[in-house]
Amino acid sequence: MELGKFNTLTITRRSDNGFYLADEEGAEVLLPNKYISDNHRIKKEAKVFIYKDSEDRFVATTLEPYLIVGEFAYLEVNETNEVGAFLDWGLEKDLLVPFNEQHQKMVAGNWYVIYLYVDDKTERLVGTSKLDKYLETETIDVKEGDKVNLVVRNFSDLGANVIVQDKYKGLIYKEKIFKRLQEGDFLEGFVKTVRDDGKLDIVLEQEGFHHIIEPVSAKILEALKESNGFLDLTDKSTPEEIKSELEISKKVFKKAIGWLYKHKLIIIKEDGIYLIIEAEKGEENI
Repeated sequence: MELGKFNTLTITRRSDNGFYLADEEGAEVLLPNKYISDNHRIKKEAKVFIYKDSEDRFVATTLEPYLIVGEFAYLEVNETNEVGAFLDWGLEKDLLVPFNEQHQKMVAGNWYVIYLYVDDKTERLVGTSKLDKYLETETIDVKEGDKVNLVVRNFSDLGANVIVQDKYKGLIYKEKIFKRLQEGDFLEGFVKTVRDDGKLDIVLEQEGFHHIIEPVSAKILEALKESNGFLDLTDKSTPEEIKSELEISKKVFKKAIGWLYKHKLIIIKEDGIYLIIEAEKGEENI
């Protein structure tokens, strides 16, 4: 039975307070009545999340928290007191981030990227915004070109600092950011470089025609259809204009409209690009 994670346990008996569930070693935990449904029956299995109640007892719930042990999430502070900050993480009992685990003093109503772990001394679930010590820089199990999951941690003069695969430190250089990003965003990207210091350079667009130009071409055609067949963008448009309209780089935009023009799907004029009426018939080629 793992604290802070989902467990599949067997329902063994009923009490006035709810069902008792047991693991393979016979250890039991209570699933309170308020979480019991018609699908819960004795001798049947149930998938539950295990945490501790206000009296420090193990308890099960069918509610799904926003993160489990070993994961990161973007959480809101409900309140603060002399103990620390209490954050909404999807359960009835808020998640505590003690003062000594706050990268900066937390404020009620603000949001922070949080990591969940089990404190060795108290054996309680605790959140922290001091993230570096939980990120791996020695053993890197991803390689250049891999598709990865990202969490936007914060921003610097260089770009967006991201957490990669819930394990590694990553950076998206600001000149490689072509969509609006905010702290706490979850998105996908690609490993550009695995650096000697154990950090990763990340890009949001994978290199190569089939990975970029084909989907971007389809995106431009869709945007044209939604705009009555016209977009006031050309190869002379600024990178900022293209980024605002399509969330792609100017370099990729120019390659994509060149491909669309070559395949007679669009017309390029001085005031913008036009969808050829028969273009939809050619979309199957993209």
